[in-house]
Amino acid sequence: MAKLIYSMITSLDGYAEAAEGDLGTGAAEDPEVHTFINDLYRPVGTYLYGRRMYETMVFWETAHTEPDLPPHILQYARDWQAAEKVVYSTTLESVSSAKTRIERTFDPDAVRRLKAESDHDLTVDGPNLASQAIAAGLVDEYHLFVTTSVVGGGKRFFPDGVRLDLHLVEQRAFDSGLIYARYRTR
Repeated sequence: MAKLIYSMITSLDGYAEAAEGDLGTGAAEDPEVHTFINDLYRPVGTYLYGRRMYETMVFWETAHTEPDLPPHILQYARDWQAAEKVVYSTTLESVSSAKTRIERTFDPDAVRRLKAESDHDLTVDGPNLASQAIAAGLVDEYHLFVTTSVVGGGKRFFPDGVRLDLHLVEQRAFDSGLIYARYRTR
């Protein structure tokens, strides 16, 4: 059975999306971090996205056509293109990437079946969609990439009103100041 992983870059004060601006330095611009992320998520077979996260990530469908990209960026594009994508949206009419389908509602039972039938792990990406998966008890691991910035508001990594008792299974600090922490549900 596959695991469902919730992973995002988050600010030091716990926001996966800042109310204003970005989450600070330490992630995408660091080749060491990006290579680590590539290696970590290469085995993922399916990405579960909300519409907004999909619209951000669909860049990777054509990223390989951009001139002068470093090898770690090209590798991430190849890995992303190889995975299945499910986009949960009531408004999106079509997708612009291969191996992608639209679902109109998040169905926890369908995701349970997908986990049970999959040979490869899945990720749920974006705080809104992840909050539904967390509430349904579907998330097996949480991967936080914590930046050095405090942003003061936005969308929280963990939804309000949820109690989780987690077990730290891996951690790593990068030269950029970013900290990676992987937790499992108990």
